[in-house]
Amino acid sequence: MMISSQEIAKGLLEAMKSEVDGYNFYMMASKSTQDPQGKSVFERLAQEEKEHAQFLKAQYQSIIETGEITSSIQLTKTSFNTTSPIFSDEIKSRIKDIHYEMTALSVGIQLEYSAVQFYKSQADKIEDTKIKAFYKELADWEATHYQILLKQQESLKEEYWNQGDFSPF
Repeated sequence: MMISSQEIAKGLLEAMKSEVDGYNFYMMASKSTQDPQGKSVFERLAQEEKEHAQFLKAQYQSIIETGEITSSIQLTKTSFNTTSPIFSDEIKSRIKDIHYEMTALSVGIQLEYSAVQFYKSQADKIEDTKIKAFYKELADWEATHYQILLKQQESLKEEYWNQGDFSPF
């Protein structure tokens, strides 16, 4: 299927909106958690979402002006190590009361999962190998955030459910 520059630009606008939403969500999460490490990580996630939006904006401008994405700017690689936890170990001392943090993880997971799926769907629509690779790279980029959030949720979930009396879970 051939996709026009206008359709690519429209997809980039949608992606920018998603990144701005992600930025706002992670800033809200950073202000709401009581965990200092969590606050710092959510602020870094917000900063990366802001950088993503700026990158997408530059690509949008290039599509509008030239009909092509530009290779003169590159994606900033994530500063996250997928094996590092989001929250400090101290969070476990109040595990039964970390409702906001667990909700923030769930919402963040959904945001990142949706972004990955969106970029993959955009790549599937494109025949141009350069733009297809661009969208696949974007999907991989968001998958890193998804993985760190999911890993943290999995590491806390069972103890959170047990301590919070979330039966029958």
